[in-house]
Amino acid sequence: MDAQIERYLEHLRVERRMAPLTLEAYARDLVCLDRLAGEAGLALPQVQPHHVRRWSATLHGEGRSGRTLARVLSAWRGLFRWLGRQGGLTHNPVEGVRAPKAPKPLPKALSVDQSMQLADLQRTDTDPVLEARDRCLVELLYGCGLRISELVGLDVQASGVARGWIDLTAGEAQVLGKGGKRRSVPIGAAAQQALAAWLVIRPGLVKQDAAPLFLGRRGTRLTAEQIRSRLKQRAIEAGVPTHVHPHMLRHSFASHLLQSSGDLRAVQELLGHANISTTQVYTKLDFQHLAKVYDAAHPRAKRSNNR
Repeated sequence: MDAQIERYLEHLRVERRMAPLTLEAYARDLVCLDRLAGEAGLALPQVQPHHVRRWSATLHGEGRSGRTLARVLSAWRGLFRWLGRQGGLTHNPVEGVRAPKAPKPLPKALSVDQSMQLADLQRTDTDPVLEARDRCLVELLYGCGLRISELVGLDVQASGVARGWIDLTAGEAQVLGKGGKRRSVPIGAAAQQALAAWLVIRPGLVKQDAAPLFLGRRGTRLTAEQIRSRLKQRAIEAGVPTHVHPHMLRHSFASHLLQSSGDLRAVQELLGHANISTTQVYTKLDFQHLAKVYDAAHPRAKRSNNR
């Protein structure tokens, strides 16, 4: 390894007190730089921006992701910046060089059948109070597309301190979303039935705080972690072949609604997205669904094996 790189790593370890695992990652990235410069017959002060861009492209072609390359370039940039302060070079060849954008992974959504499988689960071997509550949780997450924080914040009725509440008469949930923005979300027939059933037996869990819509055994507001745990277990019992979390049901709500209506603006409003570009990711999920239908059904979709 180049002696300058060794001194820089020692600087990161002693003066910057970099965490051991982070230091190991920096060392690997800088060893890579040392190798590439050596293969090009260059000392570090001779490295130019076009070298860095070519090496970045080479690493990308070898399968390094955009996120990994961003980390690599950050390590290289830090080294050259430090060398500049040491008087070892007059320019930083990594300044202005950016890693290719990493594609954002598509949100994972359940199929319609899997969603129905989860929502229709009826357990008879558990506490009927908790069963009614958990069914209601699922219906509001999938039927209304609520965020977990919005669900946790729901109260039985409006008050001066309520973050959100249920209006069964109007068939709406008033929720407080990101950025403190309040919106009304319609509650479907299945969710209304689940809510009505839960509200009948909910008083059995009320102790001191009667405001929260969803209560635990001790009479306190159900937490996000408790909801995640209950939903995970419920999905297992329903036979859904994937890990299910609350936001997956929100993704499923949006994807299935868009598949049926094609109304992107309406989905944006229901989800409470400030920017429609955030909602547009569901058009890709919709296209994936259409592509699967095409592949399965169209006679020209599959190539002939006789070619």
